[in-house]
Amino acid sequence: MIELTRSGKNPLVIENPVMPAAGMFGFDGADYRDLVDMSKLGAIVTNPITWKARHAAHGPRVVPLPSGVLVHTGLPNPGISRAIKQYGARWAHSLAPVIVHLAATTPADVARCASALERCEGIAGIELGLHDQASPDEIRLNIEAALNNSQLPLLVCVPLYSAVESARAAQDAGAGGLVVAAPPRGTTRDLESGQLVGGRVYGPWLKPQALRAVGQVAHIAEVPVIGSGGIHSADDARDFIEAGAAAVQVDTVIWTNPHYLEVIARNLGGLELTRAVGALADEWEPGMGQTMWMARHSQFAPPPPDENAPSIPPPMPPDLPE
Repeated sequence: MIELTRSGKNPLVIENPVMPAAGMFGFDGADYRDLVDMSKLGAIVTNPITWKARHAAHGPRVVPLPSGVLVHTGLPNPGISRAIKQYGARWAHSLAPVIVHLAATTPADVARCASALERCEGIAGIELGLHDQASPDEIRLNIEAALNNSQLPLLVCVPLYSAVESARAAQDAGAGGLVVAAPPRGTTRDLESGQLVGGRVYGPWLKPQALRAVGQVAHIAEVPVIGSGGIHSADDARDFIEAGAAAVQVDTVIWTNPHYLEVIARNLGGLELTRAVGALADEWEPGMGQTMWMARHSQFAPPPPDENAPSIPPPMPPDLPE
C-alpha cells in the first residue's frame, strides 16, 4: 500500500503507484474503459473542475510540436454541482480510487467546491491545481479554503518553474501531498490557422526538468511527492520513483497509446513478476516460463554452486595463548 498524503485522520492510500494526470482521462475514464483495465491503476484523476461551468477555448486546442504537443482547452467543465450529478455515481463505483482535480480560481470558489465534494460519496481525495504565478499567500488561502470545508485528503499540484517554493508554501499550509509538477506554458504557431496559440506544453522533452524538480522537492518535503511530466514508459516512471516520488502521473502518452498506462501500472505495480520473457505487452499470465523480473535479476545473481566441486573445509581458528 502506498500513502499519497501524510498520515492523519484520512490518509489517501492506493495499491499501485501509477495514475493518469489531470486532463488526460476525462471526468470518469469512461472513454478508456475498453482500452485500460481500471482495476490495475492506483487512482483516476479527473479533468479540472471549477465552481462555475466553463466553455471550451475558441480556436486551435491541440497543436503538434516536434517533440510533444501544446494543449489549450480553456478547462471546459460543467461546474462542480453538475459534475457531481453527472459523474458522482460512476465515481462511487469506480474500479480505481477517484481523485477530483479542482482548479484553484479563488479561495471562495475552492471552499464551495470542497464543501460540495465533502458531501459526495466515492471520492478518495482532492487535487488542487495552482496557477503558475500563485504567491505563497494565495497558495495558503486556497489550501486553507479546501481544508476548512472538507476532510478529504488534499494533494496540491505545483507549477514546474516554481516547484520548490510553491511546494514549501503548500506543505506549510497543510497540503497532505504534492504533485510535481503541472506542465509549463508555452506559445507556438498553429500551421493550419496561422495563429499563435498559447497553452500547456507536454512531451518527453519535459522529463529531465520534471525529474529534477521532483528530486529537489522530495529533498525538502515532509509529505509524499507524486512525480509528473514526460513519463512515456515504465523506465521513465522508475526514474521518478528513484528521484523520490511515491507515485507517478502519466499524461499525453495516454492519448496516443492508451494501453501504455496499464503497461506502466502493471510494471511498477509488480505484475512484471508474472510476465514471460518475450511476451507481448498484454500477456501477463503466470506459469509461462522465465519472467522479465527473473531475467533482469539473473544478470546480477551469483552463479549456482557446483555440486561436483570438491568441498573445502573451513579454516581452523588460530591457537590462542594460554
